[in-house]
Amino acid sequence: MKDIMGMMKAAGEMKAKMEAMQAELAELVVEGRSGGGMVSVSLSGKGDMRGLKIDPSLLKPEDAEVVEDLIVAAYNDAKGKSEAEAQRKMAEVTAGLPIPPGMKLPF
Repeated sequence: MKDIMGMMKAAGEMKAKMEAMQAELAELVVEGRSGGGMVSVSLSGKGDMRGLKIDPSLLKPEDAEVVEDLIVAAYNDAKGKSEAEAQRKMAEVTAGLPIPPGMKLPF
C-alpha cells in the first residue's frame, strides 16, 4: 500500500511540475532567423507567433516571393528552437521517472 501512496504523491507532484512548465513555455519567446538575419520570427514556447521583423531592403514588389520563403524559413527555425526548449524542460520535469522510451508527455 505504501508504494501506491508513493506513486500517487509522485503523480501529483509531476502534475504540478508539468502545469508550471506549461505556464513557463507560454511565457517563453524564441526567435528564428533567415536570410542572414534579414527576416526574424518570434514564437512563444507553444508555437504561437509573437512577432515578425523584415529588413526594409526586402520590401520590393519584385522580391515578394523571396520574402515569403524567408518568413517560412524563419518561422521553421523558431519553431524548432521552441520545440527543443519544450523537450529540455520536459526532461527536467520527468527526470528520474521510469517513462518508457518514445512515450510523449503530456498525453
